[in-house]
Amino acid sequence: MNVAVLLPCYNEAVAIAKVVADFRNALPQATVYVYDNASTDGTSDVARKAGAVVRRVGAKGKGNVIRQMFADIEADIYVMADGDDTYDATVAPGMIETLQTEDLDMVVGIRVSEATDMAAYRTGHRLGNQLFTALVGSLFGRSFTDIFSGYRIMTRRFVKSFPVTSRGFEIETELTIHALDLGLPVGERPVSYRSRPEDSVSKLRTYRDGARILLAILLFMKEVHPLRVFTLVAVLCTLAAWVIAWPVIAEFMHTGLVPRLPTAVLATGLQVSGLLALACGLILDSVARGRKELKRLFYVLHRSKNTD
Repeated sequence: MNVAVLLPCYNEAVAIAKVVADFRNALPQATVYVYDNASTDGTSDVARKAGAVVRRVGAKGKGNVIRQMFADIEADIYVMADGDDTYDATVAPGMIETLQTEDLDMVVGIRVSEATDMAAYRTGHRLGNQLFTALVGSLFGRSFTDIFSGYRIMTRRFVKSFPVTSRGFEIETELTIHALDLGLPVGERPVSYRSRPEDSVSKLRTYRDGARILLAILLFMKEVHPLRVFTLVAVLCTLAAWVIAWPVIAEFMHTGLVPRLPTAVLATGLQVSGLLALACGLILDSVARGRKELKRLFYVLHRSKNTD
């Protein structure tokens, strides 16, 4: 089996050498790739000295790095983790075994921090993760326990059928929705999650990135289930039209006159907008089905060795 370890990095010189060494020890048969996202602290040099294959990506954002990784690297199994030494590399062989023995396409590491290291996975981030996980589950069906985990084991056909569109930290959400949309076999496994080393700074901006992830979920909903979204818009427009129009209708039935013509025009416009939204939903639903079928074809065509 050709195994590739993917480590997207941005200014991780403090931790990357240990991460590379840990994965080389845990998976001696694997090739470790470090994709440096325009770091300014010498991350590339440190990773190269540690034995990793180093490449650079100029466009900033984790999603941009993952897109380049998935396009460049050919492997049967992909191990994706962060370069900040927060994940336990020693569980990677067990996660790969789970992937193979259970015929899965992705195994997600559920982050579990030790009681003595609660700062690793802060309460606010844990609560936000639970809320976003519940939202994704309600919109896309069954979900995962930890949709934001950066520790994932994936098959070749999962990676090569995944059209990466995200640019930043919403990439984990897109990976989750891709699996849910195609109904792929996936699993989870608890993994130890620890604090960053000293002098290592997180790049996650809680509120800004949280807002971007929320917007991304809504946009993915529009792309995956457009009929539901535009039907909701149509219903809201229709309700607003009737609320606005009802006094005008009542007065017309009583007097036979329409004295508030602008109100009547507004209500009519809202009703027409609702009908147009429904028509758009029907058209885009056909487009979404075509995109889903295409992704499914790419998924079937790219077979890894463990599916032969």
